[in-house]
Amino acid sequence: METETAAKVATYLLQINAIKLDSQKPFTWASGLRSPIYCDNRLSLSFPQVRTFLKKSLVDATKLFPEFERVAGVATAGIPHGMLVADVLDLPFLYIREKPKSHGRQNQIEGEVKEGAKILLIEDLISTGGSSLQAVRAAREAKMEVVGVLALFSYGFPEAADAFAKENCPLITLSNYSVLLKEATRLNYITEEEAGVLENWSNNPQKWSDTFTKNSQN
Repeated sequence: METETAAKVATYLLQINAIKLDSQKPFTWASGLRSPIYCDNRLSLSFPQVRTFLKKSLVDATKLFPEFERVAGVATAGIPHGMLVADVLDLPFLYIREKPKSHGRQNQIEGEVKEGAKILLIEDLISTGGSSLQAVRAAREAKMEVVGVLALFSYGFPEAADAFAKENCPLITLSNYSVLLKEATRLNYITEEEAGVLENWSNNPQKWSDTFTKNSQN
């Protein structure tokens, strides 16, 4: 994405506390990984100005993909942003769960599934890319063509880029971790020293987490 858009997205997410940075008291992810960053882009939905900017930016970014006929949200956090994009573009919307429901019709994809339809997936956050790519595979198994995944933010992990490349699925994000650190430093959310610690985390999150845990136990 353009640098101006990426920087503004990062700034907005910091301002509304959708992204929190703390290298001294790191957060614990569901995986158990200790991390100096916590990202909850769902908060953006409660701020009309931010929500509108993200919606416009996502819609603008859809022009970077091949032509598509439908928009799909990756459950659950990608659903509202996907719905906003579909509404602006006046396109059919559906959403894709991590796995089929255990009851009822046992659907994994909600909405009209049309074989051969070209769809764009909307996601809120890319870490390893696992949940997004599960949705990509589900759509392909339903014989729909995925033109790519568009997300609000990415941690920029190499493993995610490798996973998307292996799946032959284009990925575009409005902003990313590298831009975030620059904006957070510029706006004095963090010091230069803290930025260095946060950058070290992104280079090897597991090693950073293991080292922090070990040091905190001594």
